[in-house]
Amino acid sequence: MCMDGKGVALRLFEEAFNRGNLDVIGELVHPDLVYHYPDGDIEGLEGARQLVIAMRSDFPDFHVTTEDVLAEGDKVVVRFTDSGTYEGGEFGTAATGKRVTWTGVDIFRIADGKIIEGWGVGDMLGLMRQLGVYPQGDGAS
Repeated sequence: MCMDGKGVALRLFEEAFNRGNLDVIGELVHPDLVYHYPDGDIEGLEGARQLVIAMRSDFPDFHVTTEDVLAEGDKVVVRFTDSGTYEGGEFGTAATGKRVTWTGVDIFRIADGKIIEGWGVGDMLGLMRQLGVYPQGDGAS
């Protein structure tokens, strides 16, 4: 099945992250993937699989809602909202059972119909505050 860059990105979110279908990763992600996060890169198909596994482990009801999707040339930009109930221990605190939401933006570069490079940022401060890792600010600073 041939799909455009928007279709590739949306299918990755829906099938892999929302449904936990790891089989689609090989269809949507290039083996030479390099995905740049502020705290380190994710590389290759196995890196992509491990990211999905980690998110769905920490948040068993993890869900990505796409808010905006823009594409031009070989790039796709997705603004999204993530949500889930925190049952893991990856974010500096023990499982809380709290339902949390946070926003982010991904930029994907598509080659040969697959995601080969990406850049992602998310509201990790907002997430950490919801999990109780950092205190809520008063907005004054």
